[in-house]
Amino acid sequence: MFDLADPWVLLLLPLPFLVLRFLRGGEVTGGAIIVPDRVGAALVAAGRSRTRTGGLTARQATLWLIWGLVLLAMSGPRDLAPISALKVSGRDLAIVLDLSGSMVRDDFHLGDRAVTRLEAVTTVGADFARRRAGDRVALIVFGSEAYYASPFTFDTESVARRIEEATIGISGRATNISDGLGLALKRLRDSAAASRVVILLSDGINNAGATNPRGVAELAARSGVRVHTIALGPKDLTTAEVGERGVVDAATLRAIAQISGGESFRVRTTEDLLAVTEALDRLEATDGDGLAAEIYREYWVWPAALAAVIGLWFGWRELS
Repeated sequence: MFDLADPWVLLLLPLPFLVLRFLRGGEVTGGAIIVPDRVGAALVAAGRSRTRTGGLTARQATLWLIWGLVLLAMSGPRDLAPISALKVSGRDLAIVLDLSGSMVRDDFHLGDRAVTRLEAVTTVGADFARRRAGDRVALIVFGSEAYYASPFTFDTESVARRIEEATIGISGRATNISDGLGLALKRLRDSAAASRVVILLSDGINNAGATNPRGVAELAARSGVRVHTIALGPKDLTTAEVGERGVVDAATLRAIAQISGGESFRVRTTEDLLAVTEALDRLEATDGDGLAAEIYREYWVWPAALAAVIGLWFGWRELS
């Protein structure tokens, strides 16, 4: 629907007429302005033309047109643009991502190319975050320590970029699952969302921090927070050789999910990881009521540009 943002501006349209009508100066008794002969002749001719004809001259009409176009631009012509309402889920979703040293292992594949675990996770995880339109999403990363990489926001694109920029070792090279999950719960503690969810991904064994991950999972259950866990890596403690490095404690991650009322997933390949993100999309659907928003297309530039063009043409004609 077309309208004006500030229609009252058009009330200024008769202002030049009122100024000339009521503020006309008296007879000039002192001083004079010396102007070039050509300009003086033009002013005299214009005065005579005004004297002879009481109607609107072409010059006056042009000036009134410029004034009207300027006021029209200032009034803010606009049109309500058709947009799709943003779906909202009433959910706060925290992605808790392991950035420990074992994520550097290149035992995953994207297409025909061998990639590190981190590259597989960031590629698939960023795409997952972008699909969470309607959720408030946050990113927490952990290694030896845990820190808040991105606050809760509806701007899922910014969270996806943070995931893509994740770097191994930025938070230490150990695996502190307890602190990563605990920080997510701390951030969700004051959330007023109807649904609060954590997605925890790890490829190792909790070997840092003073808290037991199962104890943190019990706190999540008491707080009403569901934790979905993803155990990443070709081998876990039940299938690996004694002392083998780079294995994941799938049993602990599965227990965290069960205690908190979430789901656990086992990921050995990139295809598994893609399937998990699709499963999480189904578990945590984003359908909901849309947020009302009014987005306008602004058209002030067109009358402003036309006024500028006519003004330049008028100035050129006056000086020629």
